[in-house]
Amino acid sequence: MAWVFTLALSLVGATGCGVQELPSEEEELLHTQSQALEGQNGMTLNGLSLNGLSTTDFTSWFNGNPASNSLLMRYMVRCAVPEGETRTFTNPSTGLTYSWPGALGLAPGWAGGAPASVEEQQVISACLAAHANNYGLNVSISVLGRDAKGTNIPYSSEELSLFGKRESCFFGNVFAQQGLFAGNDRTSLAADESTRRPCGLKGYKALDNPSCSQVKRIGQCEDYCTLDASGNFYTSCTYNGVQYKPLNTRLRQADINRCGDGVCQMGESCGWGITADSCLMDCGTCAY
Repeated sequence: MAWVFTLALSLVGATGCGVQELPSEEEELLHTQSQALEGQNGMTLNGLSLNGLSTTDFTSWFNGNPASNSLLMRYMVRCAVPEGETRTFTNPSTGLTYSWPGALGLAPGWAGGAPASVEEQQVISACLAAHANNYGLNVSISVLGRDAKGTNIPYSSEELSLFGKRESCFFGNVFAQQGLFAGNDRTSLAADESTRRPCGLKGYKALDNPSCSQVKRIGQCEDYCTLDASGNFYTSCTYNGVQYKPLNTRLRQADINRCGDGVCQMGESCGWGITADSCLMDCGTCAY
């Protein structure tokens, strides 16, 4: 199955159970780099073992854009491989060695050297979509859900309390060219609210955000997805007749911006109104 990843974006997030926070040393890189795997790149997902990266196909793909592809692999490995493990690749063309640490361990079979299952393709796609941020900004998130084998991502009551704002469900399969999808998790932003995550929470039944054109909005998650018994995350989502394994994200309340707080933040726009997309008090009027 061809690895086709048309996701020109910046990624945020990093380590630990479900809490994803970007290490400071990567912030500048993520502001300037974008990821794009477009069309047939000569490498197949099922032919790539994360325990054996030094294949001809992988090397050829990687050297197409080493800077961006290294950053993409950093997030791929974080999503797929367990915390405490790393995956290393020595580029035969340059002699440089790259080491990518694991974190969430969502694809244990693939991480262990087996061909990637459809479930693993889906959960890795959901993980990458959950970390997408075309604004290139660092926003800590909590990631909830199940890995490809159906095991819950560990979380605590403290995590749920700290990340008290339900954000979105993310699902899809970019490896099978089925796209990426996102919806609001039982809540919506008010007209005067915004976040620094353009692919995440939106107003009620909001349309696609032009700042996140790679992810299609589906409205409310509950219209397409099944809740876990805990009520904290969804176990499956069905769209266009295909059932997917989703991941859920949560935000800190402090990361919800409000028009009128005196600060013009990413996600807000200038104008004459009191809404996030026309916030006179924070962003002033627009100059044309």
